Amino acid sequence: MPIALTCFQGRAGDHNDLAIPGARSIASHLARRLGLETVVIGEPEPALNGHWTVELEAAMPALRRMQDRFDAVYAEGSFSLAATSRCAVSLATLPAVARHHDDAVVVWFDAHGDLNTPDTSSTGYLGGLALSGPCGLWKSGLGHGVTVRNVVLVGQRDLDLFEVSLIAVGHIPHIRPGADLAQKLAEAVAGRPVYIHLDCDVLNPGIVPTDYQHDDGLSLDDLRAACEVLAKSKVVGLEIAEFQNAWSEGGEPVTPEPLIEALEPLLQKLRR
Repeated sequence: MPIALTCFQGRAGDHNDLAIPGARSIASHLARRLGLETVVIGEPEPALNGHWTVELEAAMPALRRMQDRFDAVYAEGSFSLAATSRCAVSLATLPAVARHHDDAVVVWFDAHGDLNTPDTSSTGYLGGLALSGPCGLWKSGLGHGVTVRNVVLVGQRDLDLFEVSLIAVGHIPHIRPGADLAQKLAEAVAGRPVYIHLDCDVLNPGIVPTDYQHDDGLSLDDLRAACEVLAKSKVVGLEIAEFQNAWSEGGEPVTPEPLIEALEPLLQKLRR
C-alpha cells in the first residue's frame, strides 16, 4: 500500500506557536526515514488561544483542505501518515477515515478523552472536542461517522465527569497506563483494522515537549509495545499530534527521533 505523508500547518485551536513547527519536524523526520515526499496543508499563523467558536471559524478553511486531502489519499488506496500539530485537526481527519474505512477502530492515545461537547466543556478549548465531533456528539461542520463502539481510549488520566459517564454508558474501552496495557489493547482491538491517533501528552512528562504534562503516563517502551500489538492488525492510518518543537517559546529545538523510534513497529510494517 502506498504511503501518503501529510503535514498540517494551519491553525487548530493552538495555545501557543510550538506545535506547528513541531509537526513540521515530525514530518521531516518521517520523510527522511521512509523516503517520502510531504504534502503540506495550511500556513502557519500566530496562536489565537481563544474560545472554540473563534478557533473553529479561524481553522475551518485549512481543516476543510485537510479533509479533502484525506479523502483523496484514501480514494487512491493509500495509507495515511500525518503530522497534525493539534488534536483538533482530527475534527477533519476522522470523518474522512470513517467514510473510507468504516470498520476501522480509532485508537486514541491521549492523556485526555477529548470527548466533551460544547455544552459540557468547562474550558471552551477546541482540542477537548476533537473526538466527540467525529463521533457525532455535536456538529462541527466537518461531519462525523465514527461510532462509539469503534473507539478505544489509551492512556487517559485526566477525564471530566461527562467523559467518565460517556465511557461507562457507551462501554468504550479505556486502557490505563500499566504493565498490562499491551495485552488489554490487543483484547480491545480484537484483530480489527485500526486508525491510530497519538497525542504526545499520553507520554510521561519530560519525554517530549507537549502543551499538557500529566504524571503517570506511558514510557517510550510502553508506546513501542503498544505499536507492536497494533502492527498485527490492518493499520489504515497514523496521525501524530501535540509534539512541540521546544520546551518553551524561543527554546532550543527538540528532536522527535526518540518518539519516532518508538513507532518503529508500525513504520516497519509500512515498509513491507
